[in-house]
Amino acid sequence: MILTGYDMDLGINTSIGARVNEPGSIILNAKTLCDILRYLPGETVVIEKQDERFKYMIRSGDTEYMILGIDAADYPELPKIEDSYPVVVEQVKLREMVRQTIFAVAINDSTKVVHTGIKFEITSGNVRLVALDGFRLAIRNEEIDYDGEDISFIVPSKTLSEIVKIMNDEEGTVSISVGKRHIIFEIGDYYIISRLLEGEFLNYKTAIPLNCSTTVKVSTKNMIDCIERTSLIITDKIKSPIKCNFADNMIQISSVTSIGTAHDRIAAEIEGNNIEIGFNNKFLLDALKVSNVDEVKIELNGPTSPILILDPESDKFLFLVLPVRLKNEN
Repeated sequence: MILTGYDMDLGINTSIGARVNEPGSIILNAKTLCDILRYLPGETVVIEKQDERFKYMIRSGDTEYMILGIDAADYPELPKIEDSYPVVVEQVKLREMVRQTIFAVAINDSTKVVHTGIKFEITSGNVRLVALDGFRLAIRNEEIDYDGEDISFIVPSKTLSEIVKIMNDEEGTVSISVGKRHIIFEIGDYYIISRLLEGEFLNYKTAIPLNCSTTVKVSTKNMIDCIERTSLIITDKIKSPIKCNFADNMIQISSVTSIGTAHDRIAAEIEGNNIEIGFNNKFLLDALKVSNVDEVKIELNGPTSPILILDPESDKFLFLVLPVRLKNEN
């Protein structure tokens, strides 16, 4: 039994074993079908065509539905890719790379639709994923077995969210075929095709500071806990930045809202100038929570320059967050 879903942007095709007494095809409303299957009482389901008007019976146990379908000839064909670039990535690597970048994708950016996707940059032996939304930047690098031409393309975040849901075999691989306008992901029995986003992606490399005046090493968990504690008086309706003071091997974090004030501090290894700087608490937490290392390195270059959150042992990830001007600054 072959199942296909397609909304003109994203298409997914898969097959499952079934006892087919008579071949045929039909279009059924996806939401209705899924709702029925979710509540059927039996272990198996029977689907039978009832007449030439595309009426179908769905039965399981003592439960039975009669559903009107549509002629399968009216269903659009999935796009095909010619002259594609084949790429193979381990599932566990791609899943982690997407998880560590998709949080920084722009949401409903009508002026720069390309920033609602994740940019792939594939070179010999390496794949890089990049996401940004104008306030933060996420970069994730990984080594892969690839020696073809350098290629880059932008995949919609919606597509990658669905792909992450499908990937459940950490030992498997994902085969990627890249065309001019579409991309295909093959994962086990699933065949996913998606349009690519077209447009000019921001030259993100110019946003990354080349120098830093302050370097910090701190426990990732302690930093997350400290920010969360001082964010308890910040809500969606009562927004305020958190103030971070880096000095004397301590990070002091505070917030002030109409609810009250909060102050906390944690120990850290700090080298360089003392800095007081403000941040959107959510943006900072999003980056720290996907860091997946016990300790992060933080680089700063003054109260108006972006903060960099890095893996202290490798160049696998880089997260950049723009600061927020504090009220007591001139």
